[in-house]
Amino acid sequence: MFTTRPTLQGTFGMVSSTHWLASQSAMAVLEDGGNAYDAAVAAGFVLHVVEPHLNGPAGEVPILLAPAGGRVRVLCGQGVAPRGATPEHYRALGLERVPGTGPLAAAVPGAVDAWLVLLRDHGSRPLDELLRYAIGYAEHGHPAVERIGATVSSVRELLEREWTASARLYLPGGRPPAPGALLRNPALAATWRRLLAEAAAAGPGRERRIEAARRVWREGFVAEALLAAAHTPTLDSSGERHVSTLTGDDLTGWEARYEEPVTYRWNGWTVAKPGHWTQGPAFLQQLALLPDGFAAEGAAVLESAEGLHRLVEGAKLALADREAWYGDADGAPRAPLADLLADGYSAARRALVGPTASYALRPGSPGGRVPRLAAGVTAGLADPPAPGTGEPTLGRLGERPGDTCHLDVVDRWGNMVSATPSGGWLHSNPVIPELGFPLGTRLQMTWLEPGLPATLTPGRRPRTTLSPSLALRGDEAVLAFGTPGGDSQDQWQLRFFLDVALRAPVRGGPDLQGAIDAPAWHTDSFPSSFHPRATDPGAVTAEARFGEDVLRGLRQRGHRVTVAPPWSEGRLCAVARDPETGVLSAGANPRGAQGYAAGR
Repeated sequence: MFTTRPTLQGTFGMVSSTHWLASQSAMAVLEDGGNAYDAAVAAGFVLHVVEPHLNGPAGEVPILLAPAGGRVRVLCGQGVAPRGATPEHYRALGLERVPGTGPLAAAVPGAVDAWLVLLRDHGSRPLDELLRYAIGYAEHGHPAVERIGATVSSVRELLEREWTASARLYLPGGRPPAPGALLRNPALAATWRRLLAEAAAAGPGRERRIEAARRVWREGFVAEALLAAAHTPTLDSSGERHVSTLTGDDLTGWEARYEEPVTYRWNGWTVAKPGHWTQGPAFLQQLALLPDGFAAEGAAVLESAEGLHRLVEGAKLALADREAWYGDADGAPRAPLADLLADGYSAARRALVGPTASYALRPGSPGGRVPRLAAGVTAGLADPPAPGTGEPTLGRLGERPGDTCHLDVVDRWGNMVSATPSGGWLHSNPVIPELGFPLGTRLQMTWLEPGLPATLTPGRRPRTTLSPSLALRGDEAVLAFGTPGGDSQDQWQLRFFLDVALRAPVRGGPDLQGAIDAPAWHTDSFPSSFHPRATDPGAVTAEARFGEDVLRGLRQRGHRVTVAPPWSEGRLCAVARDPETGVLSAGANPRGAQGYAAGR
């Protein structure tokens, strides 16, 4: 099979991320004697600088980690809703939904604390050694990728008219950054320098200084600036000016925490995911919905009309369950994951996949529970909607679907990490001038209607689409992978994983690059997780590389097919390790000319 690049192989270390500067920074840390966790932290902070349209320090990050010889853990870097963020508060403001932009949509920032906890507990290098890469790119500049300028252009009027601090940073010379133009963020560099200086004042010792940096973030000058921004009336996507309910107690009362992953065994593999405060279990449900004998058909089934039909219909069922059962809301009905992944339940759901496409949103009844959907979410349609119905559009007030970045690292000792940073986008909120980054908007993924698993609840996490992955053979973690893409993440990841699992190896190892390069698809036949929560029943977007015969076969089965450009679906990153030989592998997505793997 043709691949855009070789699958990298070596024995020293491998990195894959959605930006080449993050990948190379992580590799430099490995070369300097750091481990996978040191490298991931360095890359994570670099991503905050070089992909500001995809993530920022006030966003969030779920992290999956597998220490060599240890068990897989989840480190939750998803902040919670402030204590004053009740549905009643939003309704009293005349709102029916959480805005897609502005301070009212901000959860407690989670990413930075998660990176610092990861470094404290699993890293080996001092914080200042790892932050120097991000500081350098913020201070001296980095060549802007195309999508930064495109994102800025899409919200230019808002920035110029209302979010003037953002305009000063992202409209240098009055224009969006041109591809390749050096983009600097001196305020962000100064923020990290000051944080390091105040942490150093706590005295010697790696862990002591990391803990001091956490206090500065949650209680010191960073917290003061975050709160000031949160309480500045800001025009948001509702068309009105609002302030957040975020308080100092919210910032000091939350910290990143470890959790057990949810897992599922399929065809000799065990896949680990974060829990159902993410959409991660939907990946596992899709595996559970595969028909008996699917693996025996080999990789060819993934590019046949019948195989794609099964996968698309399985995704619809899993994501319908996500809508009815996933979330972190206090007191809401949440189906136990054991019930959602039970053999009997999966078999009953699998039987719903018929010969033609479904246009209905069909959540199940695990354990006999009755599913409940938010008011206004259509559970079924008698007739297919008109083409384009429900497509999210960019409004004049900055509401646009957010996106994400991703990184994976494996080191020579066998430590492995997979992380999906997101949120705090440049179009989320105005840039905080003294910090160089904006607040996030993750609360837009909650509902104001009471009694739903994703209802906005003070002190609880909004359900997120972020979904890093680890796969094991036996007790050994052998594969880390993930992708940006919002609601599409676990559809693209399923396609990739099945390709790795079913494709013939290259040079004795998994063909990561071949699986990444293979044509991909996604469906939007369920409510979007992002404001304004659009649905496009029956829709499938598939790359043109599937070929006309396959695309015709999908249409004949009733799917509303949009043919996407040949290289447009998915932005996978992946690293792997063979525990028997110690050979490491890596691949990265060529789509968008931005992701890169590095290693030796």
